[in-house]
Amino acid sequence: MNKLTLFTLVMTAFSTILVAQMKPEEAAQIKATNPLVKSWNTPYQTAPFNSIKNEHYKPAIMYALEEAKKDVNAIIVNRATPTFENTIIALERAGGLLSRVTGVFFNINESNTSDELQKIAEDITPDLTSYSNDLNMNPELFAKVKQVYDMRDDIALTAEQRMVLDKTYKGFIKNGALLQGGAKEEYKKISQELSLLSLKYNKNNLAENNAYSLVLTNKKDLVGLPKYAIDAAAETAKARKVKGWVFTLDYPSYIPFITYSENRELRKQIWMASNTKGNNNNANDNKDNVIKIANLRLRMAQLLGYKSYSEYVLTDRMAENPTKVLGFINNLLDASMPFAKNDLKQVTDYAKSKGFNEDALQRWDFSYWSEKLKNEKYSISPEMTKPYFQLEKVRNGIFALAEKLYGYEFTENTTIEKYHPDVTVYEVKDKAKNKFMGIIYMDFFPRASKRSGAWMTSFREQKVVDGEDIRPLIQMVCNFTKPTKTEPSLLTFDEYNTFLHEFGHVLHGLSSECTYESVAGTSVYRDFVELPSQFMENFATEKEFLDMFAVHYKTGEKIPQELVQKIIDSEKYLQGYTSARQLYLGLVDMGWHNITAPVSGDVETIERRNSSKAELLPIVAGSVMSTQFGHIFSGGYASGYYGYKWAEVLDADAFSVFKARGIFNKEVATSFRKNILSQGGKKHPMELYKAFRGQEPTNDALLKRSGFIK
Repeated sequence: MNKLTLFTLVMTAFSTILVAQMKPEEAAQIKATNPLVKSWNTPYQTAPFNSIKNEHYKPAIMYALEEAKKDVNAIIVNRATPTFENTIIALERAGGLLSRVTGVFFNINESNTSDELQKIAEDITPDLTSYSNDLNMNPELFAKVKQVYDMRDDIALTAEQRMVLDKTYKGFIKNGALLQGGAKEEYKKISQELSLLSLKYNKNNLAENNAYSLVLTNKKDLVGLPKYAIDAAAETAKARKVKGWVFTLDYPSYIPFITYSENRELRKQIWMASNTKGNNNNANDNKDNVIKIANLRLRMAQLLGYKSYSEYVLTDRMAENPTKVLGFINNLLDASMPFAKNDLKQVTDYAKSKGFNEDALQRWDFSYWSEKLKNEKYSISPEMTKPYFQLEKVRNGIFALAEKLYGYEFTENTTIEKYHPDVTVYEVKDKAKNKFMGIIYMDFFPRASKRSGAWMTSFREQKVVDGEDIRPLIQMVCNFTKPTKTEPSLLTFDEYNTFLHEFGHVLHGLSSECTYESVAGTSVYRDFVELPSQFMENFATEKEFLDMFAVHYKTGEKIPQELVQKIIDSEKYLQGYTSARQLYLGLVDMGWHNITAPVSGDVETIERRNSSKAELLPIVAGSVMSTQFGHIFSGGYASGYYGYKWAEVLDADAFSVFKARGIFNKEVATSFRKNILSQGGKKHPMELYKAFRGQEPTNDALLKRSGFIK
């Protein structure tokens, strides 16, 4: 997703130390000269990236911390009776400059980092964490919040205001407001250590990813690889000034190699490199970090009165508790495993029929043989589909879909400054209302300064301040196949699907019509946030939608119905295996975060113990997910990875309404925007979903879509 590491880090950071530390003359100098804290006289108050240098970040953050302390101190010393406005809303708006500055910094540290930025992150994180702890553990401040919370039934509040009040009060408690003495100091120490460990974990992952490259100089080693993968590898080699072809662990390079290379030994080599990241007993090793993070999270939760970190996290999730999450995972696993085992048998039998003479498929074999079977079974391959998914046309098609559904218009804005030449900036308007909705920074291609994966986050959230609707500044970051000298960027079907997914998050952020930032846009329950993104994936194979943009980049021919049908037919291929894999990741997550006593020992062994019921292929010594599972160890999804499957139930059920009434049905789309996309976290997610659907979701649509039931 989506809002990943940086949003979590930033939100964790927005809190307060209450003692001023900066000299007045130093503060005055920063205020007068630092572009991060000066007024932004730019289009829509976007960040002046052309003026921002690395050396500006740390002074700006320290200055903004001082300003945030003043904001919070004003609430503490206010002797008027605490009210929703002078306490809860004042807190909501405290540290506005800090939000702006750290919003830029942490986003850039994820998408365009450097050694210098990573060092700054390590330097400032203790101060930001102390700021958070001192705010949440200030007894006088919490007393004011509690006073307002205790009279919530006696004051007139909107549903959104009640949600903000509830979130604020419970946030104080979950961040240690009730702790006393030694427990309070221990909590502060743990939170400091966790903040730094998450940064270190992420830094190690990026370093491991960048450290590996497979350099080939013999054309025989390229046999089986599609032309687009070979061309891209040649471009990478040229950029690195080496002879031959260079393959990396970046998704657009790694996936074609592991899927198509006929050189089994090289497939094994690159697979091992990818699947042992963080587990190489070198400077970038993450095993100790995994153990430390899991145990510190447990101790933090137990200090607050919870049995496990999962229990602590899930109190504000739709799933509510670990028992329900594990029941959900296990029930879906029971439904998936018979199909998963059959998928594996099909691929194994096929491989053996083609001369594979090993006892079992190894993990570096599965993608290769399953793709060959898929191609034979459905007569489909990326070489057939990629020409119809030129990046620019896909982007325009998805823009057109958003216009058709919600009336949004997207216009490139070349006057807005950007943080990297690869970025393109778009201004979004609601055409019918002639209303500005927000800005999108689109950043599509891999580079050494960007972490892997795809995500959406924001430089600024939507909110209303003094009657002004301040619209969001959204960032969408991907790692798609780059253009070459001979071809434009042509997306695989999976990359096209990823675009739809992340754009669903973008629409969630853009459509926000909330008053308060803390519940706006994607600030919803973690197991609800994937609904808008996964919902968009349903359009991927709809011919009505494809005909709007999917044309051959050379001939202009529309994607043939026959090819679309092949894609649809192949969608259910390996659904059991794919489902089991996703549930395996959920079990790994819960295994680390539902512990009730500290763990020690070998990370691989612990991971296997927790997830073995979802394993299908032979175990490979040294391969481990936990040391590179950024979603849960540095990205805010701890005890929440199940949410992707949880949201699949919601998205399949929601899209069934569109299928029944027309995929572009304006009435249904308006309802989805009104009741889901625009509402943020104003109300409980199930209340929002029922307002759209008229009932709670069932598993039926997902099981049918997966081919598990008819």
